Amino acid sequence: MTQYGTWVSYGGDARIWLATGLLAVAGGTTLAGIRLPLPVRATRPGPAGQAAMILAWAASIVAFLVGLTVYVRQYLHAYELSARAAAPKDHIAPVTFTAALVLFFVIVIISRGSLGFGARLLSGAVGAMAAPMIFELPFDLIVMARTYPPIPPDPAVYRAVFFVPLLLIEITTLLLLRLSPMVRLTRATFFSFALMLGVFAVWALAGFGYPSAPLPTALNIASKILAFVTALTLFLPRRPAPEQAPQPDSNEQAQPASPPLYAGSGSSGRGGNCSPL
Repeated sequence: MTQYGTWVSYGGDARIWLATGLLAVAGGTTLAGIRLPLPVRATRPGPAGQAAMILAWAASIVAFLVGLTVYVRQYLHAYELSARAAAPKDHIAPVTFTAALVLFFVIVIISRGSLGFGARLLSGAVGAMAAPMIFELPFDLIVMARTYPPIPPDPAVYRAVFFVPLLLIEITTLLLLRLSPMVRLTRATFFSFALMLGVFAVWALAGFGYPSAPLPTALNIASKILAFVTALTLFLPRRPAPEQAPQPDSNEQAQPASPPLYAGSGSSGRGGNCSPL
């Protein structure tokens, strides 16, 4: 159990099963990156589809804020004294904000020359928002059933009140990637995500505990950076195709090397008629 009331660490056989499952998913992701015909460019939605995506994203944020308010009020009501305890220092948030800022500017720079300024800003913003969600979506699925302390009178209901809108934010934010004309799935995307899950598997073997000790903190930061690398691979420009040497025309190949030879009959004294040899 963690000290600061976040989630219960994995132990015993649960660590092995979690690590095995994560490695299996990482292996499947790697195989998909090898076998699928890539790269694949996502189809951009029309104006109505774009409006629906943005509306769903905004609605999920509102739902999360409402659920968070209910969750925190009930937590303070049930654990008023413990809620006043000082929170641990957050070593992860500065890494996340710095990586998001760097990713935004990198996407804006590498899209120069291929997109207009507005589209470049949109691509940078969408990439910076989606990158943390690549980490958070599998992370929340791992820890959501083990949050501590339980909120009475029904811990499962309050977990759903908090996590269901949060998962919707993560999914709808990832869907916003379709707004950028740069986004395409490549093998590097699959391999980077598989590597992130591999770090998750190592973290699982260590209990997947709260990042307050050095090891879980380092694994959290490493997997978070790999999530941003995964997002960056979605925006990498297409490499130009190598130039090929010009091929000779088939009609030219069909022509003979030299014209046929003719012999004149002037020596026979029968005029200027010619006949082919």
